[in-house]
Amino acid sequence: MNKLANMRHWSERMSPNFGMSRPNMGMPGINPHQKITPQGAPPITPTQPVDTSIHYSFNVPFASELAGPDTEDILYATADAVMRWTHPEDAPDDVPVFELPVHAHNLAHLRKICKEISQTQLVIDAHVLSTVPKHARGQVTTVCLSGTPDMVHNTRETILNETPLSLRCTTVDVEGDLVCDLAAGVLKKPVTDVLDDISVYCGVDIFLLGPKLTPVVDGLNGDVELRRDQRWRVAIYGDLLSSEHAKTRVLIHIDRLLGRIVDGLKLELSLHQLVCGRNRKNIKLIESTTNTAIYFPPPFSQMYRYCPPNAKRRDPQEIFITGENPQSIEMAKIKLREVFNQLRIYVKDVALPSAKIDNILLSRMDKVRKILEANGTFILFPPLASRQTAVRVQATENLHAERTVRELMALVGQFYTSSWWISQPETRQFPSPNDIRTMLGDICANSDADVCFDKLTFAITGSDEAVKSALMVISHIKFVAQSQYQIRVKIELANEHKEFVSGKKNGKINKIMGQSNVQIMFDNFGEYNFNIDVVAQNYESMKQGLGLVEQEMPASISFHVPDQYHKRIIGIGGQHIQRIMKKHSVFVKFSNAMDRGGMGREDDDNRVDNVICRTPARNAQNLELVKTEILEMVDRVDSEVTAQVVNVDRLYHRQLLTRLAEIEALEKKWNCKIVFPSTEQASDEVTITGPQWQVPMCVDEFLGMVPDNHELVLARSPPLIKFLESPEFVHSIVPKLKKQHEVDVTVHEIAEERTEEGGPTVTLLWTFTRNHAGELRDAIDFLQAQITTGGVEPVVVRGSLPRPKSDTFEDSLPFFDSKLLQHAPASIATDSPTKPSFDDVARERSTIFDRLRKPGSMSTISSFLDRRKNSSHSANNSLFKGSSNVSKSSLISIESTRSFNADRNPWNDSGVNLPEEDNPWPARAFVSNGNGADHKLAIPQPGDVTPRHNTRQSADSGRPSTSHSTNSGYPGPHLGPFR
Repeated sequence: MNKLANMRHWSERMSPNFGMSRPNMGMPGINPHQKITPQGAPPITPTQPVDTSIHYSFNVPFASELAGPDTEDILYATADAVMRWTHPEDAPDDVPVFELPVHAHNLAHLRKICKEISQTQLVIDAHVLSTVPKHARGQVTTVCLSGTPDMVHNTRETILNETPLSLRCTTVDVEGDLVCDLAAGVLKKPVTDVLDDISVYCGVDIFLLGPKLTPVVDGLNGDVELRRDQRWRVAIYGDLLSSEHAKTRVLIHIDRLLGRIVDGLKLELSLHQLVCGRNRKNIKLIESTTNTAIYFPPPFSQMYRYCPPNAKRRDPQEIFITGENPQSIEMAKIKLREVFNQLRIYVKDVALPSAKIDNILLSRMDKVRKILEANGTFILFPPLASRQTAVRVQATENLHAERTVRELMALVGQFYTSSWWISQPETRQFPSPNDIRTMLGDICANSDADVCFDKLTFAITGSDEAVKSALMVISHIKFVAQSQYQIRVKIELANEHKEFVSGKKNGKINKIMGQSNVQIMFDNFGEYNFNIDVVAQNYESMKQGLGLVEQEMPASISFHVPDQYHKRIIGIGGQHIQRIMKKHSVFVKFSNAMDRGGMGREDDDNRVDNVICRTPARNAQNLELVKTEILEMVDRVDSEVTAQVVNVDRLYHRQLLTRLAEIEALEKKWNCKIVFPSTEQASDEVTITGPQWQVPMCVDEFLGMVPDNHELVLARSPPLIKFLESPEFVHSIVPKLKKQHEVDVTVHEIAEERTEEGGPTVTLLWTFTRNHAGELRDAIDFLQAQITTGGVEPVVVRGSLPRPKSDTFEDSLPFFDSKLLQHAPASIATDSPTKPSFDDVARERSTIFDRLRKPGSMSTISSFLDRRKNSSHSANNSLFKGSSNVSKSSLISIESTRSFNADRNPWNDSGVNLPEEDNPWPARAFVSNGNGADHKLAIPQPGDVTPRHNTRQSADSGRPSTSHSTNSGYPGPHLGPFR
């Protein structure tokens, strides 16, 4: 509460222009019906004090839907962590997640802050409302403030910076033998002590959880199989910065357990991303050559001021380095300083609305991080809720800075600002302060928009859907509906969408104003963005007019086509691409290497999206059709760029990075890009991007660099041992398995492994590379057949891999009670590395986990688990993620796909003027490569001829029409002979 005592000083650093915009902007503290003096201030007399107070309402983004871990998986928890993240044992099974003690405590803490604010000498009231709207996933917490504008906004800044926002759970995988004495079945005390220290130092809750099911991609087929991961999990619960801090310290301690030493250095925070390079290329190269791991701090620690009580924040300039010896760490430091000294910094300052900045800082920082890593840039935001608008972008090249700015501008999508002005209603109809708070709380809870009420003015800010939802709620308020009012909605768009939304000679805008009785103006043109103002005298007119404007706003899709195909697609005089644009009413723009800043760029520049297709939102369904036609002109090896994610143990990434030369040769061979996650991210996911026909082959060859193994445990018997020691097995069967199935098998005897009856066992260790994981089942079947042929009956204790169910009707046989038909055998669960069924899961529980929970060994954990019940037993907690083999273009946002009125006139749909053309796009001939294999996406045609047709009979302007138009005058394709 120290900042509350200094609120009077905060107003001195606020912008002097706050609330001094034009009256029609609807800013808080301005009445559009007041008479304004030439100096810009209303006349004030000593006998008539003016009430300048406002009512401001906003949602606090608690992560109230974040559930705790499954109590069955908890092996250890730090102090009071189980009590905070699980429900009491007497709680019902259907208790909602937001009633977890940790979420209830955060809400109570917020109420305490607001109560203390209201009881200070400052003229400010703060109230907390908590509701569960039907459309929301969980509980929505809203704060309503009443006071002068400066006091209200300063109080909002205090609340957002003293509250644990956006709680999250981050996990780190760790080998079980590093944290547990598996033979004794107890956790190592030094490890639990370190977890306790990290929990207190960083202000987080930490759980040690058992293994989980993880997906594995099977070679060329791309099938996602499940296997039980042998690693345990360290789950860290806390706010954004605290959880990242604790995660890094856990990773560093794991490195210490692996025998590595730790050191570090300090560099200016704003230069970290520039040192890392695009996609962290520089850092991966340094880690590869020095065999070190480099941990950078979060890039946005200066934008948030919250820190848990008694916790320590990480130094935002400190970089940790772990290595096998001091020499490798020192070499990494030298290389980091070399990159630092060679930096050339380009700075770009831009202005964003403060509300949009807060929206990004509260909900979109994960996307901002991806933008920075992709471009190797840094964005300096102002502190959260500070109402500052200046944003600085730093990059090593001006091109990368421009890309970052444009992606940042488009990040929030359509950001709206709205004002609702009400004429003075009767006094008895005007709501009381308590009614105003309830009203604003209801608007925020049902729209997730910030709302300010100043006498007779509502000011709303938020995303497009949030503002429209808020306007709908306001329209149903009684005292609003019974009065006269005016509504203004301000839409922020990129400048390039202006030759697009307005139409030729403002034709689109004029038509919308005539149809919906609204006024539309363009305002505040800047370097990147401009505003569209839509003004209406009633809600229905605004709803209709805003809908028509949104239908004319651009929907776009972008993808990559190699530069060498651009001329072929465009055609002589642009006839091919114009034919496509007119056919689908879509504008297509190409950019080559010169447009992107010249030749000789990095390889990453050759994979950026260089084709942009844009059309009005009502015609968005044609974007994919245009993309398909364009990609038909591209060779199969250079087809659409896709991405596939494969899971590789994060610690093995270090060994792969030492083979960076092989990986680069693999990338060049298949024209793909292999991207490893950042070291501090500690993710197993390796992303491979490239042409969709090349990625599977690249994935297969990459997985050939990743070893894997599987244990098949058999009951020991003299005949079996005799067979395994026979010359036939050693000199004939083992080489045949390697030759035919690419699988090696060795015999091991593990004393601890026993049958259910306590008998001895023998273990067959199968080793293979991940791309041949599908051969394992065939290899095991072949060996079992050989053992059976030798007169030995093998008894499988663990690790069997049964065949998957066939496509036959065997499941229906049990319904036919016939002695002539055999019953389908019950399926056997296994722990296959390639199938999701496991026969030894219960057995593993009865060995390691049960020993960990036996009285005397882990009595403290047992008491935790006996007292608590978990709240996260919901179907929402998925055990695995599917493959991400999707087109990059499918991630592009298509703003709207709603169709326009069917009886409209086809005026200027694409926003571009195209000349008349006589020839449609010719059917091009794609020849085969001479060996009988055709590498084109289209069917070969004889020759390269151009069909002709008569010029069209049309009186329109020559602009393309949408697919819904009925009077465009454009004829169908001519089906006559070629000439």
